[in-house]
Amino acid sequence: MRLADLTTPALVVDRAAFDRNVAEMAAVRPGPALRPHVKAFKSTALAARLAAAGHRTFCCATVREVEGMAAAGLGDDLLLANEVLDATRLGRVAGSGARITVAVDSEATVVAAARGGVREVLVDVDVGMPRCGCDPADAGRLADLARAHGLTVRGVMGYEGHLMRAPADVKAARVEEAMVLLLAAHEATGGDVVSAGGTGTYDVNRWATEIQAGSYCLMDTEYVPHVPAFEHALYLWGTAIAVRARWAVADVGLKAQAMNHGDPTVVGGSCIFVSDEHVTFAPAAGRPVAVGAGVTLLPAHVDPTVTMHERMWVVESVDAGPAAGLDGDAEIVDEWPVDLRGW
Repeated sequence: MRLADLTTPALVVDRAAFDRNVAEMAAVRPGPALRPHVKAFKSTALAARLAAAGHRTFCCATVREVEGMAAAGLGDDLLLANEVLDATRLGRVAGSGARITVAVDSEATVVAAARGGVREVLVDVDVGMPRCGCDPADAGRLADLARAHGLTVRGVMGYEGHLMRAPADVKAARVEEAMVLLLAAHEATGGDVVSAGGTGTYDVNRWATEIQAGSYCLMDTEYVPHVPAFEHALYLWGTAIAVRARWAVADVGLKAQAMNHGDPTVVGGSCIFVSDEHVTFAPAAGRPVAVGAGVTLLPAHVDPTVTMHERMWVVESVDAGPAAGLDGDAEIVDEWPVDLRGW
C-alpha cells in the first residue's frame, strides 16, 4: 500500500524519525530510568518497540491501558499514575501475574487499592501543579496508612507538569524546587522509587529515579520548540476536497485532531480555521493545491490526537522532513493499532 491508497484522514508515523527519538531518549534515560507514558500513543505495537529499546517499565493513565499492556505481555512493571476509586479491575490484572502499582493521594484511594486487590502503591505528591497529589507534608501519614492496609509503598511520584514548557534559562532551577518537595515527601514515605517528570524535563530532572515521558517518541508542534532534541515523527494525512481562489479545504477536521494546544500546521499553507470535518487553509505562494491532492498536517497535541484514530500507518521515512510533508507515493511498511483507547 501507498499513502495515496489510504482513506483520509489518516495518522502517519515516520519510522526513521521515531527511531531517532527513541535512541536519543534511551541514551539519556536508559532502561528503567525511563518509564514511558502509554497515554501518549495508546498502542501496544508501539510500546513493544520501546520495550525492545530497553524500556520494560511503563506508565499508564487509565485502567484500560493497564489491562491492554498486560494482555500484550508488557506487564513486567505497570504504574497507573492516576487515582482510582475502584481498583477491582487492576486487582484482577495483578492476579494474572502482572506487576501493578497504583498512585494514591488520599485515604479513599488507599482503601480502594487495598479493597481492589492491588498490593503496591506510590504516594502521589503535589509538587506545584494544581491537579492530583497530596500535600507533601501528608505523604508520610498516607504511607503509614497504606502499610496498615497491607500495601507495599514503593515510594513517591510527583508531576512537575507546569514546568514542561518553562523557559530554558529557568527550567532546571524551578524543577529543582519542585523536586525538593518530592524528596522531602520521599524521606517520610520510604521506598526505592521517585517517579516524576515528562518529555519537557527529561534532561534537567536529576532527582527522580525514573522519568514518565511519552510524547518524545512522536512529538507535536507545541512541544518541539521546547525539547529540540526530538523531532516530528507524527503526521496527519488528508485530501484536498475543495479549492477556491484564496483557500483550499482538506478533510482533516476537529474529529481527527486535538485543538487544545492551538491550530495544526498545514505543510505548504497556513491554517485559517478548523471545523468538524474540515481544515480551511491558504496555500503558500508557489504551492498550488488541486482537488484530490494529498495534504499534510502536523498536529499540535499528540496524546488526544492519537486517541481519535484506530491505527497509525508507518512509512519508512519522510525524506525531506516536516517542511516538505508526506508523499502520496510513500510505501506503508507497518500498521500500529491504537488498541488502548477507552477507559
